[in-house]
Amino acid sequence: MTDDATNIHATAIVIGGTGFLFLGPSGSGKSTLAFSCLAAAKPLGLAASLIADDRVLIAKRNGSTIAECPPSIAGLMEIRYTGIVRMPYVSRGEMHFAVRAVDPAAAERLPPEDEQIDITDSIRLPLIRLAATSTNPLAVIMAKIGASFD
Repeated sequence: MTDDATNIHATAIVIGGTGFLFLGPSGSGKSTLAFSCLAAAKPLGLAASLIADDRVLIAKRNGSTIAECPPSIAGLMEIRYTGIVRMPYVSRGEMHFAVRAVDPAAAERLPPEDEQIDITDSIRLPLIRLAATSTNPLAVIMAKIGASFD
């Protein structure tokens, strides 16, 4: 990626061609939710890959939001309390949605419809709020976006 990419604290994955950028402070559940989505996609026969965990290079390219992995962490994901694991990965992918891990005790019960979030000054994505304790985050995401990833 060129110099206009911004290095952000996030986790990026792609499931069936749809890109998800998990956002939130350290310890909020980004990696755990992303890992759960990747694991849930496989039995459904969906292509699912990590792009980057913890640090993501993000930029706008030809109207698309592109996430790329810094080479030093390619294929690595931290599973809190377990350690660093190797995952199937792709080096870059288009992002379609941002996912924010929220604490159910403090989150709004019904967030605004069609909510969006500014990732950088020039990058804005539709936002999905997801309980950090969700037992099946991929099912919740699919219900929210009305997709089956077919």
